[in-house]
Amino acid sequence: MAENLFGTDGIRGVANEYPITPELALKVGRAVARALKAGKSGKHKVVIGKDTRISGYMLETALTSGLVSEGAMVLLTGPIPTPAVAHLTRSMACDAGIMLTASHNPYVDNGIKIFGPDGYKLGDELEATVERMLHDRRLEGPEPGVRVGKAVRVDDSVGRYIEFAKSAVGAGSLEGLKVVVDCANGAGYFVGPLIFEELGAEVIKLATKPNGRNINEGCGALHPELAAQAVKEHGADIGICFDGDADRVIFVDANGAVISGDRVLCLCAKALHESGELRGNTLVATVMSNLGLRDALAADGISLETTGVGDRLVLERMREKNYALGGENSGHIIFADHATTGDGIMSALKVLQVMKAKSATLAELADCMSEYPAQLVNLKVKEKPPIESIPALVEAIGAAEAAFGDEGRTLVRYSGTEKKIRILVEAKDAVLAGEQSAKLVAAVQSTIGV
Repeated sequence: MAENLFGTDGIRGVANEYPITPELALKVGRAVARALKAGKSGKHKVVIGKDTRISGYMLETALTSGLVSEGAMVLLTGPIPTPAVAHLTRSMACDAGIMLTASHNPYVDNGIKIFGPDGYKLGDELEATVERMLHDRRLEGPEPGVRVGKAVRVDDSVGRYIEFAKSAVGAGSLEGLKVVVDCANGAGYFVGPLIFEELGAEVIKLATKPNGRNINEGCGALHPELAAQAVKEHGADIGICFDGDADRVIFVDANGAVISGDRVLCLCAKALHESGELRGNTLVATVMSNLGLRDALAADGISLETTGVGDRLVLERMREKNYALGGENSGHIIFADHATTGDGIMSALKVLQVMKAKSATLAELADCMSEYPAQLVNLKVKEKPPIESIPALVEAIGAAEAAFGDEGRTLVRYSGTEKKIRILVEAKDAVLAGEQSAKLVAAVQSTIGV
């Protein structure tokens, strides 16, 4: 069996190198169209969006060709945020949505992310069907006798998304707020600032001049220092930094301090709890969230459920248990009552809404938790055997957990892409955290370390 093309967030790689080639994109188009036919006869309508990478033109054209050759109707939006594609897929009754993006990666990369008709990332069963088709030689040409479809430009896609995003805050006004918006020269470069302006905020725009090669370059969620400087220079209330496809957001307070993703999740959970909108009184986050988040939520009677790393796993837990809020400390936040995926613009609107409602600064709201001192160490390894098969490491983990009790934890896992092991240690006692981290590192180095 050939190596899987789909990773945790679609198909990704360097543009114009396999698998991110026009040849493969054309096959993806054909495969998606055929998979849709297998599940629903009659209509085959697919919306395609993209970020601002120069390779988007190449992939968009190839994808469209594949879909149209199988009789599909293709709706082209041009540059638009990933959550906008998820929304349009559902609101325009499409059978699938496809977003061309590599998120926070440099411009040389690109990716193909597919949404199902419900606006959620493609389900496992349909993804597996598409995967199988991509390895089938019968996909080399179109099916015989298929009537050719067509592609049209959706001129009002931006307007549709603007109204959708604004609906998240109802009739709320942002008048009186001065905001710095760093769009990473990415998919939110036009629609992002416009939404805040339409709601009455004074907007200072950064990185809104994409040229196909400057996406994420020294700006956006990966480089909040740019917004921090602008916040201080302009006396702004907040800095809002999107990643390349605007499904993630990092915040900067009025003092120029970067606010951790855990603190943003905490303030949002507490706000929803106060308004009675936090179903199950539970926030869903990943194992990478700091233990201080658990303690801060517990003080208000809110539970924290954790999943493995990845917003897909967070969303699966939310859907399974009908929870309203979840996210990652990397800046993905999912408001399930409004969206089917992480949405940086909507998350920013929600935070601004809380600031307005409470007449509070972001710094005051973010002072809702205390982080445990943490140490994260990445070590190269010779091999990656199951962790439970390494007695010295298992013993060290057990000793650390016993020493911490409920006031600390360890998380030891392999990198999914490199020959590395990651050791995260958190504890209220910083000295104890350092001691146990050193013992875990020694256990790795004496067994599988390079």
